[in-house]
Amino acid sequence: MLEPHSGDAEAAPHQLPQSPSSYPGRDRARKMSSPGVDGDPKPPCLPRNGLVKLPGQPNGLGAASITKGTPAAKNRPCQPPPPPTLPPPSLAAPLPRAALAGGLCPPAGLPLGGPASVPVPGPPVERPPLATDEKILNGLFWYFSACEKCVLAQVCKAWRRVLYQPKFWAGLTPVLHAKELYNVLPGGEKEFVNLQGFAARGFEGFCLVGVSDLDICEFIDNYSLSKKGVKAMSLKRSTITDAGLEVMLEQMQGVVRLELSGCNDFTEAGLWSSLSARITSLSVSDCINVADDAIAAISQLLPNLAELSLQAYHVTDTALAYFTARQGHSTHTLRLLSCWEITNHGVVNVVHSLPNLTALSLSGCSKVTDDGVELVAENLRKLRSLDLSWCPRITDMALEYVACDLHRLEELVLDRCVRITDTGLSYLSTMSSLRSLYLRWCCQVQDFGLKHLLAMRSLRLLSLAGCPLLTTTGLSGLVQLQELEELELTNCPGATPELFKYFSQHLPRCLVIE
Repeated sequence: MLEPHSGDAEAAPHQLPQSPSSYPGRDRARKMSSPGVDGDPKPPCLPRNGLVKLPGQPNGLGAASITKGTPAAKNRPCQPPPPPTLPPPSLAAPLPRAALAGGLCPPAGLPLGGPASVPVPGPPVERPPLATDEKILNGLFWYFSACEKCVLAQVCKAWRRVLYQPKFWAGLTPVLHAKELYNVLPGGEKEFVNLQGFAARGFEGFCLVGVSDLDICEFIDNYSLSKKGVKAMSLKRSTITDAGLEVMLEQMQGVVRLELSGCNDFTEAGLWSSLSARITSLSVSDCINVADDAIAAISQLLPNLAELSLQAYHVTDTALAYFTARQGHSTHTLRLLSCWEITNHGVVNVVHSLPNLTALSLSGCSKVTDDGVELVAENLRKLRSLDLSWCPRITDMALEYVACDLHRLEELVLDRCVRITDTGLSYLSTMSSLRSLYLRWCCQVQDFGLKHLLAMRSLRLLSLAGCPLLTTTGLSGLVQLQELEELELTNCPGATPELFKYFSQHLPRCLVIE
Protein backbone atom coordinates (compact mmCIF):
# COMPACT_ATOMS: atom_id res chain seq x y z
CA MET A 1 0.00 0.00 0.00
CA LEU A 2 1.41 3.31 -1.09
CA GLU A 3 1.95 6.06 1.43
CA PRO A 4 0.08 9.18 0.46
CA HIS A 5 2.13 12.32 0.00
CA SER A 6 1.47 15.89 -0.88
CA GLY A 7 0.35 16.31 -4.41
CA ASP A 8 -0.87 12.75 -4.90
CA ALA A 9 -4.36 13.96 -5.67
CA GLU A 10 -3.00 15.97 -8.58
CA ALA A 11 -0.16 13.68 -9.67
CA ALA A 12 -2.11 10.46 -9.92
CA PRO A 13 -5.60 11.23 -11.18
CA HIS A 14 -5.82 7.74 -12.61
CA GLN A 15 -6.03 6.11 -9.15
CA LEU A 16 -9.33 4.53 -8.31
CA PRO A 17 -11.20 5.91 -5.32
CA GLN A 18 -11.38 3.76 -2.25
CA SER A 19 -14.52 1.89 -1.40
CA PRO A 20 -16.97 3.59 0.87
CA SER A 21 -16.06 1.25 3.67
CA SER A 22 -12.50 2.40 3.60
CA TYR A 23 -13.26 6.07 4.38
CA PRO A 24 -11.84 7.04 7.74
CA GLY A 25 -15.01 8.61 9.10
CA ARG A 26 -17.34 5.91 7.82
CA ASP A 27 -17.38 3.86 10.99
CA ARG A 28 -18.20 6.88 13.06
CA ALA A 29 -20.95 7.84 10.66
CA ARG A 30 -22.45 4.34 10.94
CA LYS A 31 -22.41 4.57 14.69
CA MET A 32 -24.16 7.93 14.60
CA SER A 33 -26.87 6.56 12.30
CA SER A 34 -27.24 3.25 14.13
CA PRO A 35 -30.53 2.57 15.91
CA GLY A 36 -30.90 3.86 19.45
CA VAL A 37 -31.81 1.98 22.54
CA ASP A 38 -35.46 1.79 21.65
CA GLY A 39 -34.79 0.83 18.05
CA ASP A 40 -35.81 4.23 16.65
CA PRO A 41 -33.39 5.93 14.28
CA LYS A 42 -31.76 9.08 15.55
CA PRO A 43 -33.32 12.24 14.14
CA PRO A 44 -31.33 14.10 11.53
CA CYS A 45 -29.15 16.88 12.88
CA LEU A 46 -30.50 20.36 12.40
CA PRO A 47 -28.46 23.28 11.07
CA ARG A 48 -26.05 24.68 13.60
CA ASN A 49 -23.56 27.53 13.19
CA GLY A 50 -24.00 27.53 9.42
CA LEU A 51 -23.11 23.83 8.97
CA VAL A 52 -25.36 21.07 7.65
CA LYS A 53 -24.70 17.43 8.54
CA LEU A 54 -25.85 15.00 5.90
CA PRO A 55 -26.88 11.48 6.90
CA GLY A 56 -25.38 8.48 5.16
CA GLN A 57 -26.97 7.75 1.79
CA PRO A 58 -27.14 4.45 -0.13
CA ASN A 59 -25.30 6.00 -3.11
CA GLY A 60 -21.93 5.24 -1.52
CA LEU A 61 -21.03 8.76 -0.44
CA GLY A 62 -19.90 9.08 3.14
CA ALA A 63 -20.78 11.63 5.76
CA ALA A 64 -19.20 15.03 5.25
CA SER A 65 -19.40 18.52 6.60
CA ILE A 66 -19.80 21.36 4.18
CA THR A 67 -20.33 25.07 4.51
CA LYS A 68 -23.37 26.68 2.99
CA GLY A 69 -22.56 28.30 -0.29
CA THR A 70 -19.33 26.40 -1.02
CA PRO A 71 -18.85 24.77 -4.46
CA ALA A 72 -18.74 21.35 -2.90
CA ALA A 73 -22.38 21.74 -1.94
CA LYS A 74 -23.30 21.68 -5.63
CA ASN A 75 -21.62 18.32 -6.23
CA ARG A 76 -23.31 16.40 -3.42
CA PRO A 77 -26.90 15.28 -3.48
CA CYS A 78 -28.84 16.67 -0.50
CA GLN A 79 -32.27 15.35 0.41
CA PRO A 80 -34.50 17.00 2.99
CA PRO A 81 -35.14 15.00 6.17
CA PRO A 82 -38.32 12.93 6.17
CA PRO A 83 -41.38 14.72 7.56
CA PRO A 84 -42.31 13.89 11.13
CA THR A 85 -44.93 11.21 11.59
CA LEU A 86 -48.25 12.65 12.75
CA PRO A 87 -50.98 10.70 14.53
CA PRO A 88 -54.23 9.97 12.73
CA PRO A 89 -56.58 12.96 12.42
CA SER A 90 -58.96 11.50 14.97
CA LEU A 91 -56.19 11.24 17.56
CA ALA A 92 -54.31 14.42 16.78
CA ALA A 93 -54.64 17.34 19.17
CA PRO A 94 -56.86 20.13 17.86
CA LEU A 95 -54.99 22.89 16.18
CA PRO A 96 -55.20 26.46 17.45
CA ARG A 97 -57.62 28.74 15.72
CA ALA A 98 -54.74 30.76 14.29
CA ALA A 99 -53.27 27.64 12.68
CA LEU A 100 -56.61 26.75 11.10
CA ALA A 101 -56.76 30.24 9.67
CA GLY A 102 -53.30 29.91 8.20
CA GLY A 103 -51.68 32.23 10.70
CA LEU A 104 -48.74 29.91 11.61
CA CYS A 105 -45.74 29.17 9.39
CA PRO A 106 -44.41 25.62 9.06
CA PRO A 107 -41.36 24.83 11.19
CA ALA A 108 -37.85 24.93 9.78
CA GLY A 109 -37.01 21.93 7.64
CA LEU A 110 -40.52 21.41 6.20
CA PRO A 111 -41.27 22.77 2.72
CA LEU A 112 -44.16 25.10 2.19
CA GLY A 113 -47.19 23.25 0.89
CA GLY A 114 -45.78 19.91 2.10
CA PRO A 115 -47.24 17.61 4.69
CA ALA A 116 -49.44 18.93 7.49
CA SER A 117 -47.59 21.64 9.43
CA VAL A 118 -46.96 21.27 13.12
CA PRO A 119 -48.22 24.44 14.89
CA VAL A 120 -45.58 26.35 16.75
CA PRO A 121 -46.94 27.70 20.05
CA GLY A 122 -46.66 31.44 20.40
CA PRO A 123 -44.99 33.22 23.30
CA PRO A 124 -46.94 32.99 26.60
CA VAL A 125 -49.35 35.83 27.27
CA GLU A 126 -48.03 37.98 30.07
CA ARG A 127 -50.60 38.53 32.82
CA PRO A 128 -50.22 41.10 35.59
CA PRO A 129 -49.65 39.79 39.11
CA LEU A 130 -52.81 39.07 41.06
CA ALA A 131 -52.03 41.86 43.52
CA THR A 132 -52.25 44.45 40.71
CA ASP A 133 -54.79 42.80 38.41
CA GLU A 134 -57.43 45.52 38.09
CA LYS A 135 -60.16 43.05 37.15
CA ILE A 136 -59.64 41.12 40.38
CA LEU A 137 -59.23 44.26 42.48
CA ASN A 138 -62.45 45.75 41.12
CA GLY A 139 -64.35 42.80 42.52
CA LEU A 140 -62.37 42.48 45.73
CA PHE A 141 -62.66 46.05 47.00
CA TRP A 142 -66.46 45.88 47.21
CA TYR A 143 -66.09 43.80 50.39
CA PHE A 144 -64.40 46.57 52.41
CA SER A 145 -65.89 49.45 54.39
CA ALA A 146 -65.22 53.08 53.58
CA CYS A 147 -62.62 53.40 56.36
CA GLU A 148 -60.84 50.27 55.13
CA LYS A 149 -60.80 51.57 51.57
CA CYS A 150 -59.08 54.74 52.75
CA VAL A 151 -56.30 52.60 54.25
CA LEU A 152 -56.03 50.28 51.24
CA ALA A 153 -55.68 53.25 48.90
CA GLN A 154 -52.32 53.99 50.56
CA VAL A 155 -50.78 50.59 49.71
CA CYS A 156 -49.61 51.42 46.19
CA LYS A 157 -50.46 53.49 43.14
CA ALA A 158 -52.19 50.57 41.41
CA TRP A 159 -54.57 50.07 44.31
CA ARG A 160 -55.21 53.78 44.61
CA ARG A 161 -56.01 54.02 40.91
CA VAL A 162 -58.62 51.30 41.27
CA LEU A 163 -60.04 52.50 44.59
CA TYR A 164 -60.37 56.11 43.48
CA GLN A 165 -63.12 55.22 41.04
CA PRO A 166 -66.35 57.04 41.98
CA LYS A 167 -68.34 53.79 42.12
CA PHE A 168 -66.60 52.79 45.36
CA TRP A 169 -67.66 56.02 47.11
CA ALA A 170 -71.21 56.55 45.87
CA GLY A 171 -73.59 57.57 48.65
CA LEU A 172 -70.81 58.60 51.06
CA THR A 173 -70.27 62.12 52.39
CA PRO A 174 -66.82 63.26 53.57
CA VAL A 175 -66.79 65.08 56.91
CA LEU A 176 -64.13 67.80 57.15
CA HIS A 177 -63.45 69.72 60.35
CA ALA A 178 -62.11 73.26 60.18
CA LYS A 179 -58.71 72.27 61.59
CA GLU A 180 -58.32 69.64 58.86
CA LEU A 181 -58.68 72.16 56.05
CA TYR A 182 -55.24 73.73 56.53
CA ASN A 183 -51.62 72.62 56.66
CA VAL A 184 -49.22 74.60 58.82
CA LEU A 185 -46.07 75.58 56.89
CA PRO A 186 -42.61 75.80 58.53
CA GLY A 187 -42.92 79.57 58.72
CA GLY A 188 -46.15 79.32 60.68
CA GLU A 189 -48.38 80.24 57.75
CA LYS A 190 -51.41 78.14 56.82
CA GLU A 191 -52.00 76.54 53.47
CA PHE A 192 -55.34 75.08 52.36
CA VAL A 193 -55.17 71.32 51.89
CA ASN A 194 -55.16 69.66 48.48
CA LEU A 195 -58.63 68.31 47.71
CA GLN A 196 -57.71 66.64 44.43
CA GLY A 197 -58.16 63.19 45.96
CA PHE A 198 -61.79 64.02 46.79
CA ALA A 199 -62.36 65.28 43.25
CA ALA A 200 -60.93 62.06 41.77
CA ARG A 201 -63.43 60.00 43.77
CA GLY A 202 -66.30 62.15 42.54
CA PHE A 203 -67.89 63.08 45.86
CA GLU A 204 -71.14 64.97 45.34
CA GLY A 205 -71.63 66.11 48.93
CA PHE A 206 -69.57 67.47 51.82
CA CYS A 207 -70.11 68.04 55.53
CA LEU A 208 -68.09 70.93 56.96
CA VAL A 209 -67.87 71.20 60.75
CA GLY A 210 -66.92 74.36 62.66
CA VAL A 211 -66.17 76.46 59.59
CA SER A 212 -66.42 80.21 59.09
CA ASP A 213 -67.26 82.36 56.10
CA LEU A 214 -63.56 82.49 55.13
CA ASP A 215 -63.21 78.71 55.30
CA ILE A 216 -66.15 78.27 52.97
CA CYS A 217 -64.67 80.72 50.46
CA GLU A 218 -61.34 78.85 50.57
CA PHE A 219 -63.15 75.58 50.00
CA ILE A 220 -64.95 76.97 46.96
CA ASP A 221 -61.67 78.29 45.49
CA ASN A 222 -59.63 75.12 46.07
CA TYR A 223 -62.10 72.36 45.23
CA SER A 224 -62.31 71.96 41.47
CA LEU A 225 -65.86 70.57 41.50
CA SER A 226 -67.35 73.12 43.88
CA LYS A 227 -69.05 75.22 41.21
CA LYS A 228 -71.17 72.53 39.55
CA GLY A 229 -70.16 69.13 40.87
CA VAL A 230 -71.25 69.44 44.52
CA LYS A 231 -74.93 68.56 44.95
CA ALA A 232 -75.23 68.53 48.75
CA MET A 233 -73.71 70.73 51.47
CA SER A 234 -74.00 70.29 55.22
CA LEU A 235 -72.74 72.88 57.71
CA LYS A 236 -72.65 71.84 61.37
CA ARG A 237 -71.72 73.91 64.43
CA SER A 238 -70.39 76.61 62.13
CA THR A 239 -70.19 80.37 62.44
CA ILE A 240 -71.49 81.08 58.97
CA THR A 241 -73.26 84.42 58.66
CA ASP A 242 -75.89 85.72 56.28
CA ALA A 243 -73.14 86.94 53.93
CA GLY A 244 -71.33 83.61 53.95
CA LEU A 245 -74.53 81.70 53.28
CA GLU A 246 -75.37 83.98 50.39
CA VAL A 247 -71.89 83.63 48.83
CA MET A 248 -71.92 79.85 49.18
CA LEU A 249 -75.27 79.33 47.46
CA GLU A 250 -74.43 81.89 44.79
CA GLN A 251 -71.06 80.33 43.91
CA MET A 252 -72.02 76.67 44.28
CA GLN A 253 -74.68 76.49 41.62
CA GLY A 254 -74.99 72.72 41.79
CA VAL A 255 -76.22 72.52 45.40
CA VAL A 256 -79.76 71.17 45.62
CA ARG A 257 -79.62 69.68 49.14
CA LEU A 258 -78.74 71.93 52.08
CA GLU A 259 -78.38 71.15 55.78
CA LEU A 260 -77.78 73.75 58.53
CA SER A 261 -77.29 72.34 62.02
CA GLY A 262 -76.16 74.28 65.08
CA CYS A 263 -75.45 77.42 63.03
CA ASN A 264 -76.52 80.32 65.25
CA ASP A 265 -74.97 83.28 63.40
CA PHE A 266 -77.25 83.44 60.38
CA THR A 267 -80.72 84.97 60.62
CA GLU A 268 -84.02 84.70 58.87
CA ALA A 269 -82.93 87.61 56.66
CA GLY A 270 -80.05 85.44 55.44
CA LEU A 271 -82.53 82.79 54.33
CA TRP A 272 -84.54 85.37 52.43
CA SER A 273 -81.43 86.60 50.60
CA SER A 274 -79.72 83.29 49.86
CA LEU A 275 -82.27 80.51 49.28
CA SER A 276 -82.52 79.45 45.63
CA ALA A 277 -85.42 77.82 43.81
CA ARG A 278 -83.17 74.91 42.73
CA ILE A 279 -83.04 73.55 46.31
CA THR A 280 -85.19 70.45 46.69
CA SER A 281 -84.13 69.29 50.17
CA LEU A 282 -83.61 71.50 53.23
CA SER A 283 -82.80 70.58 56.82
CA VAL A 284 -82.57 73.18 59.60
CA SER A 285 -81.95 72.11 63.20
CA ASP A 286 -80.73 73.73 66.43
CA CYS A 287 -80.50 77.16 64.82
CA ILE A 288 -81.78 79.62 67.42
CA ASN A 289 -82.74 82.34 64.95
CA VAL A 290 -85.21 80.18 63.02
CA ALA A 291 -88.88 80.95 63.69
CA ASP A 292 -92.08 81.53 61.75
CA ASP A 293 -90.52 84.03 59.34
CA ALA A 294 -87.98 81.43 58.27
CA ILE A 295 -90.84 79.10 57.31
CA ALA A 296 -92.33 81.95 55.28
CA ALA A 297 -89.04 82.34 53.38
CA ILE A 298 -88.86 78.62 52.74
CA SER A 299 -92.43 78.42 51.46
CA GLN A 300 -92.05 81.42 49.17
CA LEU A 301 -88.55 80.82 47.76
CA LEU A 302 -88.51 77.02 47.37
CA PRO A 303 -91.36 76.01 45.07
CA ASN A 304 -89.69 72.69 44.17
CA LEU A 305 -89.09 71.62 47.75
CA ALA A 306 -89.49 67.85 48.08
CA GLU A 307 -88.15 67.28 51.60
CA LEU A 308 -88.16 69.56 54.65
CA SER A 309 -86.72 68.69 58.04
CA LEU A 310 -87.21 71.29 60.74
CA GLN A 311 -86.16 71.35 64.38
CA ALA A 312 -87.14 74.73 65.72
CA TYR A 313 -88.41 75.41 69.20
CA HIS A 314 -90.13 78.71 68.27
CA VAL A 315 -92.14 77.67 65.21
CA THR A 316 -95.89 77.93 65.81
CA ASP A 317 -99.04 76.63 64.15
CA THR A 318 -99.29 79.79 62.04
CA ALA A 319 -96.08 79.04 60.14
CA LEU A 320 -97.43 75.73 58.90
CA ALA A 321 -100.12 77.54 56.93
CA TYR A 322 -97.54 79.31 54.74
CA PHE A 323 -96.97 76.41 52.39
CA THR A 324 -98.23 77.08 48.88
CA ALA A 325 -100.22 74.93 46.47
CA ARG A 326 -97.05 74.33 44.40
CA GLN A 327 -95.36 72.76 47.38
CA GLY A 328 -98.49 70.75 48.03
CA HIS A 329 -97.68 68.84 44.84
CA SER A 330 -93.89 68.62 45.21
CA THR A 331 -93.30 68.07 48.93
CA HIS A 332 -93.46 64.41 49.97
CA THR A 333 -91.47 64.42 53.24
CA LEU A 334 -91.99 66.65 56.28
CA ARG A 335 -90.16 66.17 59.58
CA LEU A 336 -91.12 68.42 62.49
CA LEU A 337 -88.69 67.50 65.26
CA SER A 338 -89.18 68.83 68.80
CA CYS A 339 -91.39 71.67 67.63
CA TRP A 340 -92.88 72.17 71.08
CA GLU A 341 -95.28 74.96 70.11
CA ILE A 342 -97.12 72.98 67.43
CA THR A 343 -100.56 71.71 68.40
CA ASN A 344 -103.42 69.96 66.63
CA HIS A 345 -104.20 73.26 64.83
CA GLY A 346 -100.79 73.12 63.22
CA VAL A 347 -101.52 69.56 62.13
CA VAL A 348 -104.69 70.82 60.45
CA ASN A 349 -102.61 73.31 58.45
CA VAL A 350 -100.16 70.57 57.43
CA VAL A 351 -102.74 68.10 56.14
CA HIS A 352 -104.51 70.80 54.10
CA SER A 353 -101.34 72.40 52.71
CA LEU A 354 -99.37 69.22 51.98
CA PRO A 355 -101.86 66.50 51.02
CA ASN A 356 -99.33 64.39 49.08
CA LEU A 357 -97.01 63.60 51.97
CA THR A 358 -95.60 60.05 52.07
CA ALA A 359 -93.44 60.54 55.18
CA LEU A 360 -94.39 62.59 58.25
CA SER A 361 -92.61 62.97 61.57
CA LEU A 362 -94.12 64.68 64.60
CA SER A 363 -91.37 63.43 66.91
CA GLY A 364 -91.17 65.52 70.07
CA CYS A 365 -94.28 67.57 69.25
CA SER A 366 -95.52 67.03 72.76
CA LYS A 367 -98.78 68.99 72.36
CA VAL A 368 -100.17 66.77 69.60
CA THR A 369 -102.91 64.41 70.82
CA ASP A 370 -105.03 61.58 69.45
CA ASP A 371 -107.21 64.10 67.60
CA GLY A 372 -104.18 65.30 65.65
CA VAL A 373 -103.33 61.73 64.68
CA GLU A 374 -106.92 61.23 63.54
CA LEU A 375 -106.56 64.22 61.21
CA VAL A 376 -103.40 62.73 59.79
CA ALA A 377 -104.96 59.31 59.24
CA GLU A 378 -108.07 60.70 57.54
CA ASN A 379 -106.31 63.14 55.20
CA LEU A 380 -102.87 61.72 54.41
CA ARG A 381 -103.80 58.34 52.97
CA LYS A 382 -100.54 58.10 50.98
CA LEU A 383 -98.37 57.95 54.07
CA ARG A 384 -95.77 55.18 54.13
CA SER A 385 -93.83 56.37 57.17
CA LEU A 386 -95.20 57.94 60.38
CA ASP A 387 -93.11 58.95 63.40
CA LEU A 388 -95.00 59.70 66.62
CA SER A 389 -92.08 59.14 69.00
CA TRP A 390 -91.83 61.24 72.15
CA CYS A 391 -95.48 62.28 71.92
CA PRO A 392 -96.62 61.53 75.49
CA ARG A 393 -100.29 62.32 74.81
CA ILE A 394 -100.70 59.59 72.20
CA THR A 395 -102.83 56.65 73.40
CA ASP A 396 -104.23 53.41 72.00
CA MET A 397 -107.03 55.38 70.31
CA ALA A 398 -104.49 56.99 67.98
CA LEU A 399 -103.29 53.55 66.89
CA GLU A 400 -106.86 52.59 66.05
CA TYR A 401 -107.09 55.58 63.68
CA VAL A 402 -103.77 54.59 62.11
CA ALA A 403 -104.79 50.96 61.60
CA CYS A 404 -108.18 51.84 60.09
CA ASP A 405 -107.09 54.47 57.53
CA LEU A 406 -103.39 54.18 56.71
CA HIS A 407 -103.40 51.00 54.65
CA ARG A 408 -100.14 51.82 52.84
CA LEU A 409 -98.13 52.48 55.99
CA GLU A 410 -94.86 50.55 56.06
CA GLU A 411 -93.04 52.16 59.01
CA LEU A 412 -94.43 53.27 62.38
CA VAL A 413 -92.29 54.75 65.16
CA LEU A 414 -93.80 54.85 68.67
CA ASP A 415 -90.69 55.29 70.82
CA ARG A 416 -91.41 56.71 74.29
CA CYS A 417 -95.17 56.72 73.77
CA VAL A 418 -95.71 55.73 77.37
CA ARG A 419 -99.51 55.40 77.10
CA ILE A 420 -99.45 52.67 74.48
CA THR A 421 -100.68 49.32 75.84
CA ASP A 422 -101.39 45.82 74.57
CA THR A 423 -104.76 47.03 73.27
CA GLY A 424 -103.04 49.39 70.86
CA LEU A 425 -100.88 46.55 69.55
CA SER A 426 -104.02 44.53 68.86
CA TYR A 427 -105.14 47.31 66.48
CA LEU A 428 -101.79 47.28 64.69
CA SER A 429 -101.95 43.51 64.14
CA THR A 430 -104.47 44.10 61.35
CA MET A 431 -102.01 46.15 59.24
CA SER A 432 -100.82 43.84 56.49
CA SER A 433 -98.40 46.34 54.92
CA LEU A 434 -96.43 47.29 58.06
CA ARG A 435 -92.79 46.24 57.77
CA SER A 436 -91.02 48.23 60.53
CA LEU A 437 -92.38 48.79 64.05
CA TYR A 438 -90.48 50.65 66.77
CA LEU A 439 -91.71 50.30 70.38
CA ARG A 440 -88.64 51.46 72.28
CA TRP A 441 -89.30 52.26 75.94
CA CYS A 442 -93.05 51.68 75.71
CA CYS A 443 -93.26 50.80 79.36
CA GLN A 444 -96.81 49.36 79.32
CA VAL A 445 -96.32 46.74 76.59
CA GLN A 446 -96.49 43.19 78.01
CA ASP A 447 -96.26 39.60 76.77
CA PHE A 448 -99.93 39.55 75.84
CA GLY A 449 -99.37 42.41 73.40
CA LEU A 450 -96.57 40.48 71.70
CA LYS A 451 -99.01 37.67 70.91
CA HIS A 452 -100.95 40.11 68.71
CA LEU A 453 -97.78 40.89 66.75
CA LEU A 454 -97.25 37.23 65.88
CA ALA A 455 -99.95 37.51 63.23
CA MET A 456 -98.03 40.27 61.38
CA ARG A 457 -96.22 38.18 58.77
CA SER A 458 -95.12 41.28 56.88
CA LEU A 459 -92.90 42.52 59.74
CA ARG A 460 -89.22 42.71 58.88
CA LEU A 461 -87.96 44.95 61.69
CA LEU A 462 -89.16 45.01 65.30
CA SER A 463 -87.62 47.06 68.11
CA LEU A 464 -88.56 46.29 71.72
CA ALA A 465 -85.56 47.96 73.35
CA GLY A 466 -86.14 49.10 76.91
CA CYS A 467 -89.57 47.48 77.36
CA PRO A 468 -89.35 46.47 81.06
CA LEU A 469 -92.42 44.21 81.31
CA LEU A 470 -91.50 41.70 78.63
CA THR A 471 -90.36 38.29 79.87
CA THR A 472 -88.24 35.57 78.36
CA THR A 473 -91.32 33.44 77.75
CA GLY A 474 -93.13 36.19 75.88
CA LEU A 475 -90.09 37.07 73.78
CA SER A 476 -89.43 33.45 72.82
CA GLY A 477 -92.73 33.38 70.93
CA LEU A 478 -91.25 35.77 68.35
CA VAL A 479 -89.66 32.79 66.60
CA GLN A 480 -92.96 32.46 64.78
CA LEU A 481 -92.02 35.57 62.77
CA GLN A 482 -89.80 33.65 60.39
CA GLU A 483 -89.55 36.54 57.93
CA LEU A 484 -88.09 38.86 60.58
CA GLU A 485 -84.76 40.38 59.52
CA GLU A 486 -83.87 42.54 62.54
CA LEU A 487 -84.90 42.34 66.18
CA GLU A 488 -83.68 44.87 68.75
CA LEU A 489 -83.76 43.83 72.42
CA THR A 490 -81.31 46.32 73.93
CA ASN A 491 -81.92 47.03 77.65
CA CYS A 492 -84.75 44.51 77.71
CA PRO A 493 -84.71 42.61 81.05
CA GLY A 494 -86.32 39.51 79.57
CA ALA A 495 -83.55 39.10 76.98
CA THR A 496 -81.21 36.49 78.49
CA PRO A 497 -78.18 34.73 76.95
CA GLU A 498 -80.24 31.56 76.67
CA LEU A 499 -82.87 33.47 74.72
CA PHE A 500 -80.30 34.81 72.25
CA LYS A 501 -78.99 31.29 71.72
CA TYR A 502 -82.56 30.13 71.12
CA PHE A 503 -83.07 32.88 68.53
CA SER A 504 -79.82 31.98 66.76
CA GLN A 505 -81.15 28.45 66.26
CA HIS A 506 -84.73 29.27 65.26
CA LEU A 507 -84.25 32.66 63.56
CA PRO A 508 -80.99 32.10 61.65
CA ARG A 509 -81.68 34.85 59.11
CA CYS A 510 -82.56 37.49 61.70
CA LEU A 511 -80.08 39.99 63.13
CA VAL A 512 -80.72 40.08 66.88
CA ILE A 513 -79.33 43.20 68.56
CA GLU A 514 -78.54 42.47 72.18
